[in-house]
Amino acid sequence: MKAVVITEAGAPDVLKIKERSKPKIGKNEILIKVRAIGINRPDIAQREGKYPAPEGVPKDIPGLEVSGWVAELGEDVKTWEIGDKICALLAGGGYAEYVAAPKEQCLTIPEGLSLEEAASLPETFFTVWNNIFQIGKFIKDETVLVHGGSSGIGVAAIQMVKAMDGQVIATAGSEEKCETCLELGASLAINYKKQDFETKIKEHLGSKRVDIVLDMVGGSYTMKNLRLLNRKGRLIMINAMENRMGEVDLLRIMTHQLVITGSTLRPQSKEYKGHIATQLMEEIWPLFPDKIKPVIHTAFPMAEAAEAHRLLESSKHIGKILLLV
Repeated sequence: MKAVVITEAGAPDVLKIKERSKPKIGKNEILIKVRAIGINRPDIAQREGKYPAPEGVPKDIPGLEVSGWVAELGEDVKTWEIGDKICALLAGGGYAEYVAAPKEQCLTIPEGLSLEEAASLPETFFTVWNNIFQIGKFIKDETVLVHGGSSGIGVAAIQMVKAMDGQVIATAGSEEKCETCLELGASLAINYKKQDFETKIKEHLGSKRVDIVLDMVGGSYTMKNLRLLNRKGRLIMINAMENRMGEVDLLRIMTHQLVITGSTLRPQSKEYKGHIATQLMEEIWPLFPDKIKPVIHTAFPMAEAAEAHRLLESSKHIGKILLLV
């Protein structure tokens, strides 16, 4: 099979098409003939040598989510048939014509969606469900601040919280991106390049505050996030793109009973991810396509993976970027 391989740590041009052996599957795995691949920021970190793949996963083939067709079934897999359309969360190896996925991390295609659209779902929807709904314990009518509202994570979070009867405030880096956030269901979208998001949110909410902050920035955002939280509010970190170090007011955390937490999904067990998959198919998949829709910016042929990475790094996109096999 053909695969996009990281030939050495570095810039996007280190991604090259190479011939690799088709994966051999275990008794609880599914071999997927890949149609489309979702591009995510951890792929960039892996390409740069900053995010090594876990044990048992190809070290030099990135890719955390795919869609395609069931090509082969492990002997203990009873819930799928050859030829079924499928999407899956992976720990790596997704930039390829074939991938092996644990059965627990495989999902049906939501009704009304194409195979290409389905490739944009697993990594982002698993991440949002895990952090806002499981770790953050979101409940109806709460207000959630989503930073990076036009990113793949952001467009999923806005729609999921809105569909589950919450209010969303988003930040984004342009007027066009803010408009997209509003169209997807945010009640307020702030261009952080032109306005101070803390000031604008306080003006918008008056004496109220937000219940959950989903942050991928870190650094200087940290204290602003804490000042925006209600009593017993939750700050949930999923990345630290600005800086991994952030200042906090410990007294504020104590007096307001605030929670600072976060997670990374990749190292979690297949059982943990399987639990999320089950919940997504029960709670979120039925909301497609009426209340939730995929947001695809563009798709590149697999041979143009370097261009796809350059676009993701530029942050000029809205929604997800795909590779097509």
